Amino acid sequence: MIETAIPPATGRCPVAHGFDAMSDDYYHDPSMHFAEVRDEHPVFWYEWLNAWVVTKRQDVLRVLADWKEFSSSGNTATIDVPPKYRDVVPQGLMSQMIVGMDPDLHTVHRNAALRGFSKDRMEALRPQIEERAHRILDKIENQGSADLMEEYCLELTTQTLLAHLGLGWEHDAMMRRLRGDMGRVLSSAQEQMPPEIVDEVWERFASSFAQLQQIVTERRESPGDDFISDMATQRTSDGQYVLTVPQVALHVCEFALAGADTTAQAMANAVLFLGPRRDFVDEALKDPALWANVFEETVRRRPSSPFASRRAMRDMEISGVKISRGDMIWVSLASANTDPAHVERPFEFDIHREDPAGHLAFTAGRHTCLGQALARVQGATGLQVLFERLPSLRPADEVPLDFARMALLPVRLSLPVVWDPADVERQKKRVKREMELVLVGKEAVADGVVALRFAHPDGEALPEWGPGAHVDIRVPVNGGVVVRQYSLSSSPSQPDEWRLGVLREANGRGGSQAIHDTCEVGTRLRLGWPRNNFQFVSSPRYVFVAGGIGITPILPMIEQAEAAGADWELHYGGRTRASMAFLDELEKYGDRVKPVPQDEFGHPDLPGIFATVQAETLVYACGPEPLLHALEGALAHWPAGSLHTERFAPKKALRDLPDAAFEVEFAQTGVRAEVPAGRSVLQVAEAHGITVLSSCKEGTCGTCETRILYGAADHRDSILTAEEQAANDTMMICVSRATEGCPRLVLDL
Repeated sequence: MIETAIPPATGRCPVAHGFDAMSDDYYHDPSMHFAEVRDEHPVFWYEWLNAWVVTKRQDVLRVLADWKEFSSSGNTATIDVPPKYRDVVPQGLMSQMIVGMDPDLHTVHRNAALRGFSKDRMEALRPQIEERAHRILDKIENQGSADLMEEYCLELTTQTLLAHLGLGWEHDAMMRRLRGDMGRVLSSAQEQMPPEIVDEVWERFASSFAQLQQIVTERRESPGDDFISDMATQRTSDGQYVLTVPQVALHVCEFALAGADTTAQAMANAVLFLGPRRDFVDEALKDPALWANVFEETVRRRPSSPFASRRAMRDMEISGVKISRGDMIWVSLASANTDPAHVERPFEFDIHREDPAGHLAFTAGRHTCLGQALARVQGATGLQVLFERLPSLRPADEVPLDFARMALLPVRLSLPVVWDPADVERQKKRVKREMELVLVGKEAVADGVVALRFAHPDGEALPEWGPGAHVDIRVPVNGGVVVRQYSLSSSPSQPDEWRLGVLREANGRGGSQAIHDTCEVGTRLRLGWPRNNFQFVSSPRYVFVAGGIGITPILPMIEQAEAAGADWELHYGGRTRASMAFLDELEKYGDRVKPVPQDEFGHPDLPGIFATVQAETLVYACGPEPLLHALEGALAHWPAGSLHTERFAPKKALRDLPDAAFEVEFAQTGVRAEVPAGRSVLQVAEAHGITVLSSCKEGTCGTCETRILYGAADHRDSILTAEEQAANDTMMICVSRATEGCPRLVLDL
């Protein structure tokens, strides 16, 4: 759409003739554009905005600090609601934006919103931000390129804002539209909106505003634990609501813009600044605390909103320029942040500045950005996850100057980026992925066994998985948290729910007991992305063997075998029929399912079942160690590779000789270190700052599997088959060591 520029007709002096907020130079780098005029014209009249522009930091601070002399009331009071939309958006309401009010009214409205942006509350959002970032990247990581602005930055900030506001996915499209429309409406207070888009913008804005008022009304009647409910339900000492329904809806509109677009802009700008500084990327990957510095330095160097505006309340003088009462003053945050009188090397991007947050990107004084804590948490976290997953990510060779051209809010519309697709597999072993899920169902399915059903709080589809997969689950126990692994027993074709079967372990470490006793429907727990060390291989025929709770990974395998038309049978053992979970679910398969309750039939007759080698048959088994040990003996005469097992606990291994020290080299980092007796390779790697994912630390989960580049391993895990161990391609570094006589291992870490 072509936008027609209509500058105001008035003008004053001095004028900085080299400054043009509609020029390519300005959108390429606002701070550099200001630097070209700041020394000669620290304060100048800019006709396009019909306002004075203030560029030096000391003058900017003066304006921001004194609300009595420099009022915010002019920021939104001039926004004119077209007559046909005033039944939805009352004329005069726009002057009640938080950014357009002065104390005492500003204080009332700001305080009503403030508790929703406490630092602690924002920190509590960090895990959800991480989770959403991972889920977004899951969808695009294999592309090798993307429009980062649209496909990641805005996706992440919009999703986070929805969560903070307590809005479901049905409101996603509305919030995306509102973000842009609110920017247009807000800017129209000083920059005339192009006539050809006025009706289009206001039509959408009024529609969104009507929906928000309905939501606010509903939250008053039935409040939740969300930001809208916080604002909607606050009352004065005499019982009156602090804010009206339209006022709450208006503030939500403000946050739709400030809480999504500005942080998205900052993340995109950070990628551009980091493009030529790969050393900073490497440093931040090694020390994640530096991502906060990356974000701070980005918004110092290029604030998402380059200006803040005020109205002069008396005749005055700033840097020798006379300003009349009633004049609008636009203070340049971009210029103040790069004022050489305050900042050394002002245009150098440096994440090691002594005071990384000593900038004015979030303004100062009473109007300091309300959502700065959210922006800081979200921006740093979004960048950290992005580069941890895709460390080679960089701007494309051609980055268009693609902006919605508004001086107040120059919105970048796109940012093409590229990365090495090899990042995807490489980083799976380095980046832990978790998500908070809600327990939506819990039922007893056998004596001592409960089935848990988990879903995403937002109703979105869960990550894909295949038969044999398991997940980590963080379980609160005695004031702490333990991590346990459970197999997924639901259907991989059902993306909206995961089901886990959990046996109460009376002599366990407390995790299963806590799940049985304290986890109820509605409980939220953190679960990891699915991992699969029990891969289901295509075959014309299968024999499944399950012992007790070992039935859980077998259920989706049976479903897939049935769907593929394969021949199969299941031998399912347990103490008693009442202790055997999911028997009712298996009834539909008829006599292919052979239950073997021990109190009725004894143990399954494994030697008899596998006496005759069956061609093209794979055996999948899960259960307690005695069952799997017996099964290995019964299948000793079968072809190698016939048996696939998953264990609850590590195999017991007898060692004839004590462990000896050996050297390990981590090839990707060049680190060499000794692995003494009594310490694992994993522990040595972590001690040298090398990131390795791990979970069970006993060789049963497969998280720490690492490629061997040189040397031979003494395999002590319970995952790799005998053939895989003999191939010596990978090892579980939490338990396995260098074999006797091998003084050195070189690992792909």
